[in-house]
Formats: sequence, structure tokens, C-alpha cells
Amino acid sequence: MTVPDIAGRPRWSVSKRAAAFDSSGIRKAFDLAAKLDDPINLSIGQPDFEMPPAAREAAKAAADAGRNGYTPTQGIPALRERLEAEARRETGQPDRQLCVTSGSSGALVLALMALIDPGDEVIVFEPAFVMYRPLVEFLGGRVVPIDTSPSFAIDVDAVAAAITPATRVILLNTPANPTGFVADADTVRDLARLAEARGVTLVSDELYRSYCYDAAFHSPALHSEQVVVIDGFSKSHAMTGWRVGWIHGPKAIIDAVTMMQQYTFVCAPQPGQWAAIAALDCPMDLPLAECRRKRDALMAGLRGHYEFVQPGGAFYLYPMAPGGSGKAFAERAASEEKLIVVPGSVFGRADTHFRIAYTVSERTLDRGIAALRRLAATG
Repeated sequence: MTVPDIAGRPRWSVSKRAAAFDSSGIRKAFDLAAKLDDPINLSIGQPDFEMPPAAREAAKAAADAGRNGYTPTQGIPALRERLEAEARRETGQPDRQLCVTSGSSGALVLALMALIDPGDEVIVFEPAFVMYRPLVEFLGGRVVPIDTSPSFAIDVDAVAAAITPATRVILLNTPANPTGFVADADTVRDLARLAEARGVTLVSDELYRSYCYDAAFHSPALHSEQVVVIDGFSKSHAMTGWRVGWIHGPKAIIDAVTMMQQYTFVCAPQPGQWAAIAALDCPMDLPLAECRRKRDALMAGLRGHYEFVQPGGAFYLYPMAPGGSGKAFAERAASEEKLIVVPGSVFGRADTHFRIAYTVSERTLDRGIAALRRLAATG
């Protein structure tokens, strides 16, 4: 007989915290694609080009040389010091500290662990990356969403009005997943100054900063020493599986992040860190130009059939769903065309749009455009 605990739960049950969360909608799209024969999969948010050969060789050489064990928690010195020097040079802040993390997702987890307590509020711009809300809520925080539809631009006055005594973090992602929107220089400057003036930490997720097609990227860290920046090699160098990211910001926060990494991820994988050092010297202009070309081809193919805001960065298009429901449209697309897209309900409270990831093969992109046009004609 199973003896319940003092809360009346079976002792073998999962925690209430774990039970409160469902599988990511993107993971469900992956699972659906695996069940279909030759699907048109426009759901996977990762580059379709290969990581640089020099980075692959560096990882192999590291593994062959026996560099397979733990590294210092904050990263191997050759990588951490180079990234830190670059962050200090770019921001003009000589005291800025950096920690190499187990992917940018690891950096996000550690940043929120270091910054929020149960009951604290985190301002999030929706539509937002699928991890933001669950992570905040997992830590006992409360998400304060700011809806950016239909333009996806950020209204700094709305942010100021949303700040309360319980607000601890503003979470910014530019270029943004899922919309591809790129915040302009004035917006990021004003957000940084607002956060500093109100005693709130602005966390800037800059994982897609190398994917800016129509205007230059602007980091809020240029305008405040209190901004915390998250970045990584997954998107810029097609190293999603190697799990190497980093976080930089004020010393007190990065010290806390480093300590928490000791008790969670321990360190980023060592061969991946050696690959990252090599990747820093690899030009990525050609694959990034190819991403822009695919963006333009997708927009040209869907213009007049779907309503969308031109994405200035990342590698996503976020059209309005025919019929008004992204979830219903995604289900119809899968059943009628074997087309896998991600409904907007995954990224926030609204279910009006759907996400297309266009870093796919030429054949898949062409099939996807044709299928989307058929769906628009019949829906």
C-alpha cells in the first residue's frame, strides 16, 4: 500500500510544480512531424546551414585530446576572457563580467533564478519565446504581459505604466522569436534608461542579433551598466546541439549566476567551448545572406495571400491565421497539407497568428509556400 505524504499526495507522484506545466507547443509540432510521411516542416527554429568546419574540427580535436571533463564553472579562460573583452569593448564598460553557460537557455534559467523570488513580477512582451512564461512561473514569479500586436513594436510608455513595486525584471528579445521584429535604437535606449531609473533589471536576450536584415542591431547594454545580456552560438554559428552560451552584466548578478551554475548545469560542455573559440574567427556572411534571401522569397510568395509584418530579423515569419485561430489553422495545415507550423497560442495569450521558420531546404520552402497558398485559397 502506498502511504501518502502529509499533503495527501502519493509519495511517488511528481511535484505540483512539475504537474502544472504541459509540453511545449513546439515540441508537440516536432512529435507530429515525426508521425507524418515526408512532412513540410516549417516549425523548427534552428539554422539549416552547417556549423563552421573549423569549429567542428576544434571540437573533435578537443575530444581526441582528452578535453572531455569539467571546466571552470564560468568557462575555459580562453573563451570566457575573449567574450568578456568583447562585451567590455562594445559597451564601454570595463567592469562588466561574463559567465559561459550551458546554452543561452541555461543563461536565461540562471538569470531568472538569480533575479526573482516568489511573487516578483516580470514584464514580458507577447508574442514571446515559449520558455519565458513557464520559467518565470516555475520560479514562483508572475508574468506581466504587454501585448505588442498588431505591429509588434514596443510602447515604452506602456512598460512604464506596467511597472509596480513588485516588478524585478523586464525581459526583452530583439530580434524577436516568434515575430522577427527588431526594436529600434530609440526604443532600446529608452527601455534601458527606464529600467535603470525604476530600479528594474532589463534582461536582453540577444541570441538572434546576427540576423538583422534591414537595420543595424542595437543593444540596451550600450545605455546602462545594469542591463544583463544573454547570447550564444546556437543560432549565429549553427551550434544548437553543443549548448554553449554566455551571460554578461553587473558583477553582483554574474557572481550569483556563476554560483548557481555550480549547483545546476556545472559548466558548458568542454568540447563545445573549444569549438566556440574557433567559431569566433569564422565568417558567417554567406549563410546569413542566404537566410535573408529565404525570408524575401517567403514574403514574396505569401504577399497578397496572408497579412504579416515584415520581419527585420531572426528567421521567422508570423502571419495572421486565416479564420482567426492559429491553433485551428495549424491543425488544418497538418491534416490537409502535411504542413507543420506553430500556432500563436504557444507564444502568448492570443491565438491570432502562426509562426513559420524559414531556415529550411529550398525544396521544403517551395513546398511550404505552395501549401500555404492553397490553404489561403480554401480557408
